[in-house]
Amino acid sequence: MTKSPPPSPAVVAAYRYCTTVAAQHARNFRYGARLVPAPKGQALSALYAFARRVDDIGDGRLAPAVKERRLAEARALLDRVRDGDVGEDDTDPVAVALSHAARRYPIPLGGLDELIDGVLMDVRGQSYESWEDLRHYCRCVAGAIGRLSLGVFGLLPGVRGADRAPEYADTLGLALQLTNILRDIREDAANGRVYLPAQDLRKFGCPEDTGLATPGPEADFAGLVRFEVRRARELFDEGFLLLPMLDRRSGACVAAMAGIYHRLLDRIAADPGAVLRGRVALPATQKALVAVRGLTGLDARRVARREGP
Repeated sequence: MTKSPPPSPAVVAAYRYCTTVAAQHARNFRYGARLVPAPKGQALSALYAFARRVDDIGDGRLAPAVKERRLAEARALLDRVRDGDVGEDDTDPVAVALSHAARRYPIPLGGLDELIDGVLMDVRGQSYESWEDLRHYCRCVAGAIGRLSLGVFGLLPGVRGADRAPEYADTLGLALQLTNILRDIREDAANGRVYLPAQDLRKFGCPEDTGLATPGPEADFAGLVRFEVRRARELFDEGFLLLPMLDRRSGACVAAMAGIYHRLLDRIAADPGAVLRGRVALPATQKALVAVRGLTGLDARRVARREGP
């Protein structure tokens, strides 16, 4: 990556807009993004702002046909960014920031196409029969974000196993998304969505429709949740192999954001029924502790020791 000149006032303003969007909507994101140098944090905020726009379309109250049209518009904007057709005088600050970030870092913008594909699955009410089916969805909406972020972070020079880094970033995204799905079971059911694989629901006697929010006495809901927790933990274990490949501050960012979700998973495992009573969250003090651990490199060193020479 060649050193680029300082961004113009228009680009700075665009990044500031994206940072504000992230600050308003993504508290967990803030804990990690503060740990990297400002240019990387700006690029991550541009990615987040575009992803947030796509997610908001999918989660909004518009008719499905209107959502599909809006998602097509988002894809057209992405094409403009990819083709270098967004100038600094463009009226869309997200486009300006994303375009600048894509010139500054080797960001695989196709990951944002995958995100749009995943949100289209939501809009069309897709359900998932198997873990492989759900895995594909998770790769689109979260694994792709991991790979996009890796384009900003970069890898340590000469790091061993560099060719597997995108795979680890992708897997870490899957772990985060599966944790999200477990945390949001009640909220998703209220919105008519069930993400957990139908095969798993049947295995534990749970309803395959939105009755999952009140699974009934015959269902082993706790067994279902703990089964999915084990799957998520395996994904975290593999995804954390990315940490020793990153520089200290990038590794701290990843460790902070992923660590918050890992601890959230522990809380869900300890009390599976909590996800039916409300939104499970970590106190701010625990989030700050996770961020400090990431900055000290404790998690990266632990992974490196596990891997050995």
